[in-house]
Amino acid sequence: MEIAALVSGGVDSSVIVYNLKEMGYNPTLFYIKIGMEDEAGNIQCTTEDDLFVVQFLAKKYGLKMEEVSLHEEYWDNVVAYTIESVKRGLTPNPDMMCNRWIKFGYFEQKWGKEFDKIASGHYATTTNIEEQLYLSTAKDRVKDQTYFLAQINSLQLSKLMFPIGHLLKSEVRQIATSENLPSATRKDSQGICFLGKIQYNDFIKRYLGVKKGKIIEFETGKILGEHDGYWFHTIGQRKGLRLSGGPWFVIQKNIEENILFVSCGYDPATQYGDVINLSGFQFITDPNWGDFEEQEIQFKIRHTPDFTPGILKRIGDIYRIESKEKVSGIAAGQFGVIYDREKRLCFGSGVIV
Repeated sequence: MEIAALVSGGVDSSVIVYNLKEMGYNPTLFYIKIGMEDEAGNIQCTTEDDLFVVQFLAKKYGLKMEEVSLHEEYWDNVVAYTIESVKRGLTPNPDMMCNRWIKFGYFEQKWGKEFDKIASGHYATTTNIEEQLYLSTAKDRVKDQTYFLAQINSLQLSKLMFPIGHLLKSEVRQIATSENLPSATRKDSQGICFLGKIQYNDFIKRYLGVKKGKIIEFETGKILGEHDGYWFHTIGQRKGLRLSGGPWFVIQKNIEENILFVSCGYDPATQYGDVINLSGFQFITDPNWGDFEEQEIQFKIRHTPDFTPGILKRIGDIYRIESKEKVSGIAAGQFGVIYDREKRLCFGSGVIV
């Protein structure tokens, strides 16, 4: 079987190479170049450290390696989506779009199509039930990345391999250490890849600028201060408001008037809700519910180890989650991801409206 392994230079993707070799495969390693360009036209996400690790792996295990670019596709799909979402006052998720469009979309169209499988270092698994393949959660529930994979489709899933999905992060580190891999002690990457060394707010400022607006207490209407633009803030945000007497949480935005509404306290009631409407909902794999009206589920509205029980209802074109518990920080533009009651199978996702 011919396997394309997506390798970034981190410890997770390094260990998938070892695991694939142990399974008897000789994968071709692919390093995908994406990222923002600086003024000289250099793509910042391509670091010498990352490339050194990938080249080391290719040499150590006697494998072919290719360095490929999806910079334009990334900009046109992921970066443009992020800017447009923020401009509309939404909370985007670039990582989900990267998996859907870049790693398992354009890569497949250009290079992956020549291979039987595409292997990645995501913490996830697949499960076969009655001849249907489902995306399923990883052994490491803290690191589980099914939330970020919930926008892929069944065709993409059918070609994927997750060689570390059955391992804990600590076990992955142990393998990297025992194999003397240079990524063994590297920290996990944080934030959004295309930003490189640029701070998120600096990136937003570059494209949307600064526009002063009022910060108003939701309950009283009292003006508490000002901000530099609603696009720098997300629902549920606590840090960066520069207000005294807190903690203060962003609980609503008025896009037309550029106003942030905030509530004070560690647990303000205004921060919680129990109804989440989803648009553009799609199943990765059909769960065989038929023409259902409601189903008991578990769900997530952000990347977290915790699941919340609820009921998924179908009302016309809208899928609605009615949570059995109050949940905080329901942010339009983020994704609601649906799981089975056993918190094992990831069924699909939709955008919170």
